[in-house]
Amino acid sequence: MTLAAPVSPHHRTPELLAPAGSLAMLQTALAFGATAVYAGQPRYSLRVRNNDFGSLDVLRAGIEHTHAQGKKFYLVSNIFPHGNKTQSYVKNMQSVIALKPDAMIMSDPGLIMLAREAWPEMEIHLSVQANTVNAAAVKFWSKVGISRVILSRELSLDQVAQIRQDCPDTELEVFVHGALCIAYSGRCLLSGYFNHRDANQGSCTNSCRWDYKTHTAQVDASGDVLSPQRSGHECGQGSTVPAEAHQSIAYLLEESQRPGQYMPIEEDEHGTYVMNSKDLRAIEHVQRLVEIGVDSLKIEGRTKSPYYVARTAQAYRAAIDDAVAGRALNPELLGQLEGLANRGYTSGFFQRHTPDATQNYLRGYSESGRSLYVGDVLAFDATRGLAQVNVRNKFAVGDRLEIIHPAGNVDATLTRMENAEGVAMDVAPGSGHTVWVDLPQAAVGAFVARYVQTENLVESDQPVAMV
Repeated sequence: MTLAAPVSPHHRTPELLAPAGSLAMLQTALAFGATAVYAGQPRYSLRVRNNDFGSLDVLRAGIEHTHAQGKKFYLVSNIFPHGNKTQSYVKNMQSVIALKPDAMIMSDPGLIMLAREAWPEMEIHLSVQANTVNAAAVKFWSKVGISRVILSRELSLDQVAQIRQDCPDTELEVFVHGALCIAYSGRCLLSGYFNHRDANQGSCTNSCRWDYKTHTAQVDASGDVLSPQRSGHECGQGSTVPAEAHQSIAYLLEESQRPGQYMPIEEDEHGTYVMNSKDLRAIEHVQRLVEIGVDSLKIEGRTKSPYYVARTAQAYRAAIDDAVAGRALNPELLGQLEGLANRGYTSGFFQRHTPDATQNYLRGYSESGRSLYVGDVLAFDATRGLAQVNVRNKFAVGDRLEIIHPAGNVDATLTRMENAEGVAMDVAPGSGHTVWVDLPQAAVGAFVARYVQTENLVESDQPVAMV
């Protein structure tokens, strides 16, 4: 494995840009190390659900809180609108622009033109939806008044570096964490994901039309899908599974030319996601991105939870600070991200062919620090000497916990738990409950995670480093 050279002291610290789908999420992102946040109105951004910023009052509160922290607020206005929305856009946005967001994130050329005419002093960042993949396009957008370009996710690190070299006067932003789209209006990533033939460059292999078979598999207690070989049951179309396992069954997709490579098909109340990509996690490439001189590293996830943005902002804050100081990546950060709900992680297109040794290195360290979000610390009762926790997931007396706080993370082993009436309990059963546990007063406002025992994991007595 080739180690990156230490970052030269003259490299500047890139912005850490975090998502905000609610005011609580915005406040959490800033508290845990983000230097900028982005939020959008449901009508004009690509996040309609789980979005509290349709209210002008919430927008005002978010912008004021961000500016009070000395940080930046970017307003997302990145839809490709039909004619009816373009006609009312300027009128509807006047009151929003009056709140003085630091920039607008936009993708549609028509809306960009309207915004430039109505508010020539407003800074505009070009959304990733515009699919910018080369320096010529960056130069084009710069000439029409765009100050920052958010580069397409399809680019490798070397391609980002070339654009940086060719466009030294335009700010560049890249995504480093979050969901990856398989397709957007025909801009499919599936072919590139499977065999590095990019549909956006005219070499699509029509991966969506390949021959796929389904298999059944079991889900273990931690939520991991077991492969058919590990599940202990004959799997395949029409196979049977013991009745007691019916509530823990998953379905796997297998492409005919890739036997033994199983992709889980998951279903929830919204439906089934057959062509679902793994999530992006590029924390191992932060040092290279800092060396390249990328201006902003962006986390995806406006529909996620405050816990998600706390974990991601904290981890990437530490990775950026280490990179700027010339320190190597702390592998424990990988474990902290592993504990988030995810579809499996990939470094996306940054590194086209990741060596197996690197993949094993990353996986091994990510397992060692894996944890599950279990609660929020709400208050402290000095008389009882206990902290009140709003339970999110099951945890129990004896569990090793991680207290996740902006001031730093600490570990604790839980020895005492009571209900509201002071009756001793052994287990907090799950979401919807409130319990009192032996955590210190300083933990108020923190998130709580439970370390997960994983297969072949040797428990360490060393606490997780504070970040």
